[in-house]
Amino acid sequence: MRTLKPLLAKNRSWALQRQQRHPQYFRKNVDGQQPHSLWIGCSDSRVPAEVLTGAHPGELFVHRNIANMVVSHDDNFMSVLQYAIEYLQVSRIVLCGHYGCGGVQAALTLPDIPLNDENSALARRITLLREALSADLATPDAQENEVERLNRLVEANVLAQFGQLVKTAPVLNAWRKGGDLDVFGCVYDLHSGHLKELVQQQSEEDSV
Repeated sequence: MRTLKPLLAKNRSWALQRQQRHPQYFRKNVDGQQPHSLWIGCSDSRVPAEVLTGAHPGELFVHRNIANMVVSHDDNFMSVLQYAIEYLQVSRIVLCGHYGCGGVQAALTLPDIPLNDENSALARRITLLREALSADLATPDAQENEVERLNRLVEANVLAQFGQLVKTAPVLNAWRKGGDLDVFGCVYDLHSGHLKELVQQQSEEDSV
């Protein structure tokens, strides 16, 4: 039988190290949170927001899903976005994709994989993602290899999802009320561990 013992042991070790280095490390977050940023990222286990940004508990409010998608009819996503902006009053939103994204790869190959014949939540989400990338899929570059094409589509996906994000009601309402809110679109490189900024917008009038 598998148990949580390995995870629990690592948790105890982590907590002890933090308390030894900073006795007030946990106490400072007990009474509430004031994160400076909302992170919208991919669920991929290789792209943990707090780890790759060096953030501590209380700094990031996080939403992750397959291929870092922005879906305005998804109550889960929209409730996180609304809460972050209206109640936590974050000053920054970071939408982050990553090279080598399995979700984008699935969208690229969807017509030729078994998922295409499924009636499932995953199939519907990947179909929606493929639709968002339709223009980029329709104009392949003959000079690209498979890795280069996937990387280009990853960046295209960030830009497509960013375009949806800046049109959502919570973001627009914040800007129209004069709120201090910057929205960024980034890509994470699994090979280097570096983030690359693709796009930024800080008001409704800015062009994307």
